[in-house]
Amino acid sequence: MQHVFKMEQEEYTKEEIDWSYIEFVDNQDVLDLIEKKPGGVIALLDEACMFPRSTHETFAEKLYQTLKDNKRFSKPKLSRTDFTINHYAGDVRLFPPLHEESTKSTKFSSIATQFKQQLQSFLETLSATKPHYIRCVKPNNLLKPGIFENNDVLQQLRCGGVMEAIRISCAGYPTRKNFDEFVHRFRIMEPKVLKSCPDEMTACKRLLDKANLKDYQIGKTKVFLRAGQMAELDACRAEVLGRSAIVIQKKARTYICEKQYKLLRFSAIELQRAIKGINYLNPFLYYV
Repeated sequence: MQHVFKMEQEEYTKEEIDWSYIEFVDNQDVLDLIEKKPGGVIALLDEACMFPRSTHETFAEKLYQTLKDNKRFSKPKLSRTDFTINHYAGDVRLFPPLHEESTKSTKFSSIATQFKQQLQSFLETLSATKPHYIRCVKPNNLLKPGIFENNDVLQQLRCGGVMEAIRISCAGYPTRKNFDEFVHRFRIMEPKVLKSCPDEMTACKRLLDKANLKDYQIGKTKVFLRAGQMAELDACRAEVLGRSAIVIQKKARTYICEKQYKLLRFSAIELQRAIKGINYLNPFLYYV
């Protein structure tokens, strides 16, 4: 969410757009719960792995004592080892492996440290670039076509932060168009707008006023529209295109009818002339 919000803020600042701060759910407290030293889950796990007599029961007890006041951490009532991390997208319940033998042979400390280092390296790479991401959603757990499980898809969208990203985008100006692109698309609503305006920015404002839109903003190089305003503009454009299509059809039909009329009139005149010529050459010719 911070990345999405930061991109929105940078775009508005660059274009000198007036906007107010948007409240959004941040999961920084969940990240602190997991990895912050010295009281995070990973730090306590590394500490537990330093003692040979540690078990998942002693580790869980240490978590209960250290994190009992953390609002993102909770302990199920009917368990001595389970614990739950209350993420904003849903509760995540962690529990020990079924086979104790595999637990003893696994080096928790190195795994936790390696995971944290990899995550930190990923975040550093992400911060040093300009990332663009695609959210992949699994439609069903059977991995078969033609099946769409609504609840699972919704849960994936929530856990992936897509719902928050959409809310942040809609709270601001989700639709942005460069001046030249905007004028090219909507100039049909007022064809002479470029000739009567000194620049494309003024032309954009006149086109927006033509559509009776409010609460939009014009930046230095782009038009910023609220959610739904592009649909209103497209509706106005479609209406103009519809009227224009009627005019074109009327002109085309008039041209075709006039052409057919002139052809029939010419044919009738030629036929009359031919008959008159025959009558002149042979006035005693009778027609049956």
